[in-house]
Amino acid sequence: MEAIILAGGRAERLGETAQGRPKALVELAGRPLAAYQVALLARAGVERVLVSCAAGNEDLFESALAGLGPEIVAVGEPEPLGRGGGLRFAARARAEEGDVFGLNGDELLDADLRGLLARHRETGAAATVVVAHPRSPFGVVELGEGDVVAGFREGGALPHWVSCGVYALGEEALAALPEQGDHETTTFPALAERGRLRAFRHEGAWLTVNTPKDLRVADEHLRGHPDWLD
Repeated sequence: MEAIILAGGRAERLGETAQGRPKALVELAGRPLAAYQVALLARAGVERVLVSCAAGNEDLFESALAGLGPEIVAVGEPEPLGRGGGLRFAARARAEEGDVFGLNGDELLDADLRGLLARHRETGAAATVVVAHPRSPFGVVELGEGDVVAGFREGGALPHWVSCGVYALGEEALAALPEQGDHETTTFPALAERGRLRAFRHEGAWLTVNTPKDLRVADEHLRGHPDWLD
């Protein structure tokens, strides 16, 4: 089993906290962000991980992610190709055909990847997307009669399902990926129209690292869950 991590992000919104590293190599709890993804993939039986990155960063990724179990093969993009284009370009470096995991390089979640793959193969879908309920970033104001403010509480999970940026992709989906651009606005809607796209529900932890605040939250979570690298 192989996987592709999309790691072309330049961490622009992280500013100085990135210390000049690509976003997927920003340190969390003493290890690169992508190391936690590789560990998750290793637990699911993945033996070879392709990292789609900017040309010139190949050695950086291969050295930073070495020793976690799977073979790491960095695939440098000659130009920015977008997420869909990055998946398609990196897929050319697979050792064999068949289903492959795809992950955004800035996502941290404890998804059941074995369950995802089983669901994907059971339904015969072209692609299966991990979905979750996002949490509201806003606090909730509880109102009583006459609009008297009765209290405040943290926002809970929103009722909508959104993509977590983690997928199981079959040959049909890989062949339909764009040469350049985003697969979630091109390939996936087209597959959905034909009934060839499925979802896999995730109820556990899900953290996206885009801002310095996201980085602090993720760092605190991982320091409290050292088993994420086991």
